[in-house]
Amino acid sequence: MRFRKPVVEELELNLTPMIDCLLFLLVFLLLSTTFANTSQLNIVLPEAQGTQIETPNETIEVAVEASGQFSVNGVPLSANSEAELIAAVKRAAGNKRDQLYVVSADAKAQHQSVVIAMDVAGQLGFINLNISTVMP
Repeated sequence: MRFRKPVVEELELNLTPMIDCLLFLLVFLLLSTTFANTSQLNIVLPEAQGTQIETPNETIEVAVEASGQFSVNGVPLSANSEAELIAAVKRAAGNKRDQLYVVSADAKAQHQSVVIAMDVAGQLGFINLNISTVMP
């Protein structure tokens, strides 16, 4: 009588149930964890508490309206562009770069418009840059 040799099945480790359990644990931990809001900054902005300075006769005042429209020394510009602002400031200042350059911006003006007005002062080489504020 011939006996057959028993067939040995290969052992196979199925990882699918283990991965499913780990994913369930991961989802459970993520849902039960509270995240702290540490990305927010508490900023207290300063208020202007100075004395009013006497402005010299030769000042360049760039006003920024709420709509973003510029005016140089009270004269509104026809176009609302940086190139037009540079040309108007050059006309008003001439070659004097030691004049006081004052930026007066409306409280509702966009930040970008104010930055453009300050950037023009830097591009043209003005030394004295002031931002006008209202005394409380």
